Amino acid sequence: MSGSDSPPVPRRLPSGVHEAVGPGCALLRLETTASREGLLDGAWWPRSRNIGAELPALLSALVAHVGPVTRVGLDTAAWEGLPTRIVVDDQVVHIDSFPDGDDTVLITRGDRDIFSLLVVPPDATPDAARAAMAQAVRADNASQAEQILIDTGSGHGPSG
Repeated sequence: MSGSDSPPVPRRLPSGVHEAVGPGCALLRLETTASREGLLDGAWWPRSRNIGAELPALLSALVAHVGPVTRVGLDTAAWEGLPTRIVVDDQVVHIDSFPDGDDTVLITRGDRDIFSLLVVPPDATPDAARAAMAQAVRADNASQAEQILIDTGSGHGPSG
């Protein structure tokens, strides 16, 4: 039996990876367990609300760790210049708008596996952003994204 006969193994981020995060840095954290039991699967701290500048790096990072991404769901009111699709690593990713709030982004892998990510506001302080991201990736997290941002003092996005 050759190695190509084996089913692909899902890639996960290594447990215990903690890197220093400076103000304004984009950062992605994903839950490192296979169970995905928490309400959120990860967290993202973009540098700005310019989706054209922020989304390609997020999607490239996700593709590297979870495989091909087919769709992204975002609140159109929270982002500047939301396109209907974007090409990442030679693959078209469709962008869907939904009025669900600026504190989450939905990522679809394949045709049915959806990851829900907390979006930390770009202007959050580093300490608040770290706290929010750490809570979002906990396997036992039972808090919605908006509540995590309130609890950690990360804010709750731009007022609308």
